[in-house]
Amino acid sequence: MRFFLPLLTMTLIGIAAAADVIRLSEPVAVTETHEIFGAQMDSELNARPLGEVVDAYEAFDGQPVHVTTRVRKVCQEKGCFFIARHGDAIVRVTFADYEFFIPTDASGKEVSVVGTFKVSPISQEEANHYAQDLGEAKPAPLEQDFEFAIVATSIMIPRS
Repeated sequence: MRFFLPLLTMTLIGIAAAADVIRLSEPVAVTETHEIFGAQMDSELNARPLGEVVDAYEAFDGQPVHVTTRVRKVCQEKGCFFIARHGDAIVRVTFADYEFFIPTDASGKEVSVVGTFKVSPISQEEANHYAQDLGEAKPAPLEQDFEFAIVATSIMIPRS
């Protein structure tokens, strides 16, 4: 009995923590180290750090990219977008045609993303909506009327 109660408590805590994670999409591939969501990774594009794309955003606007970045925050409603950051630049990553989502516990992980890089207009109302989905208070007034975005077709996330 002395060992049963702590074991039961640890099991229940683990179940409660796992219940908080939302996974609305299944991976299209699973390896020992990664899960791939969306489509298989496009091996035609060379992976580059997100900062390289952001720093030359005018050249990459509307172009297919393969970037590596750290997930800063994931939409906690359903995993329908995440935020990546390079210096002061914030990049919102959404998923092509809303066809897949990522697990809501992907924050902090280093990921590979294949998709189209865009410089898109954004309103204060949209920024407020995104902040709410991330579980944040309303953001400060926008300093610019555009955002950096990637519409992803594939994302590779390390397994925990």
